[in-house]
Amino acid sequence: MVAGTAEKFFNTAGPVKGDLNYIVDPLRRVKYDEVEALIRQQRYFVLRAPHQTGKTTSLLAMTKRINDGGSYYCVYMNVESAQTARNDVPSGMQAILSAFTEGVNRFIERPPNIKPVGMLLEEFGGHSALCGALTAFCKKLDKPLVLLIDGVDALIGDTLVSVLRQLCSGYESRPEQFPISAVLCAVRDIRDYHIHQSDGGIVTGENCFSVKAESLRLGDFSESEIMELYGQHATATWQIFEENIYPEVWRLTHGQPWLVNALAATATAKIPEGRDRVKPITLEIIEKAAELLILSRAVHLDQLANTLYEPKVRRVIAPMAAGESWPEDALEKPAPDDVQYVIDLGLLRRLDPDRENELVISNEIYKEIIPRELTAIMQEGMAFCPRLPWYVAADGTLDARKLLREFQHFFRENTKNWGSGFAYKEAGFQLLFQAFLQRILNGGGNIHREYALGRGSVDLLVRWRYPKEAQRGEQLEQRIVIELKTVRKPRSPERALSEGFEQTASYADRADATEAHLVICDERPGTSWDSKIYEHAAWSGSREIVIWGV
Repeated sequence: MVAGTAEKFFNTAGPVKGDLNYIVDPLRRVKYDEVEALIRQQRYFVLRAPHQTGKTTSLLAMTKRINDGGSYYCVYMNVESAQTARNDVPSGMQAILSAFTEGVNRFIERPPNIKPVGMLLEEFGGHSALCGALTAFCKKLDKPLVLLIDGVDALIGDTLVSVLRQLCSGYESRPEQFPISAVLCAVRDIRDYHIHQSDGGIVTGENCFSVKAESLRLGDFSESEIMELYGQHATATWQIFEENIYPEVWRLTHGQPWLVNALAATATAKIPEGRDRVKPITLEIIEKAAELLILSRAVHLDQLANTLYEPKVRRVIAPMAAGESWPEDALEKPAPDDVQYVIDLGLLRRLDPDRENELVISNEIYKEIIPRELTAIMQEGMAFCPRLPWYVAADGTLDARKLLREFQHFFRENTKNWGSGFAYKEAGFQLLFQAFLQRILNGGGNIHREYALGRGSVDLLVRWRYPKEAQRGEQLEQRIVIELKTVRKPRSPERALSEGFEQTASYADRADATEAHLVICDERPGTSWDSKIYEHAAWSGSREIVIWGV
């Protein structure tokens, strides 16, 4: 492209269109060489990725590449419209066959005739119509057919079972009388499906689709691909993204495609400074865009937040939100399928593929979304919380000690009321503190959160900007570390204090904090409030750490 060419847009809804949207080659992200190898081997396989990461865009790009190659015909079909049929197989199959017919007419030039859907259902019946239609169609082709099926995980119950079993039943007839290769695209791998049938029985997807050879995952953007995507905007509009924004974009998104696009779309289209194409996109604009995105409850983020209340998601996320490990009790510990489900949703990622329990929230924006969503009702009920300038000193600095003393009183008075109807009881203290802090600082400071499985604590970094010289508009920044720790059996108060003190000192050094606080919540039954509430200071080298009990 030449600088100053027609401006496109960052896409945040539906498949990317190359003539309208900035785009990173989707075939690179799907590792197309692996796809080609599987097709040559006549394999049926799964392509999976979280919601709104570019699955449909990748499938459409694959369809074009395969058809342009000339060795095969390729048909893309989306079966999501059959979701409402649930266990009504004939109705579901009618929608699926209609999607197949539409795909044939769209992607194959001068295709052979396909019998009307009604005739196919009458001839073969709902439980064999897809297999019959594919067999009849492939017999008429002069090249093998590659079939790409999108939205498979939208299907429910008997309809899903029927589709999987029909693909298996025709498998041995490939490539002359059945697709040479089929790709099933979904959020989760087939093996993770536990399908509830109309007769009350449950079958696994693996048993219904025994011909699956591989399960490929669509990759997120790399750091270089983010720069490539944003660079297209700079080329088209002359508006550059300053170099120092890229580490922050990576921290905020970890390459999640929707977030990468939404962050840029917000920065360049919704923030006044960003809409001025003469001005560069700065780190400050990116930070504003991230906050606007979090507050917007956009469809992607709202869908993600809603999953937090699913029991199997709660079992995985709640201990992480408390900074604890999963319980040892097999009845309370999340099953491996639960963990994989949350990973497939895109909420979690593994730090190391070889270490199953090294899990973290996928990116910084999701780290913000999760506690904000879980504490939204709490924050709404905190209208009585003190406002500015109660906790702000005369020079504009945040008085963290006043704030934490107020929390001690607040927690003592309200912990029972908030805990009774709270879904994430395991992380009640941590979430209640964050709700209090968010409500107090809303609009005046930023909270950065660190929590992961087995950390034993939740780390918060409060960034508070205040005037240095009001007339010149200069600002300084306080960086206040607050570490949250719980005391519950078998952890003793002494152990919690020792561990917490060391963790606070370490995190404060990493965060270049101007002050540090350790808040310890004693959750042991029968412990009096008088013994729980305390405040004293200790030193780690030259750094003061204030320890608070609640």
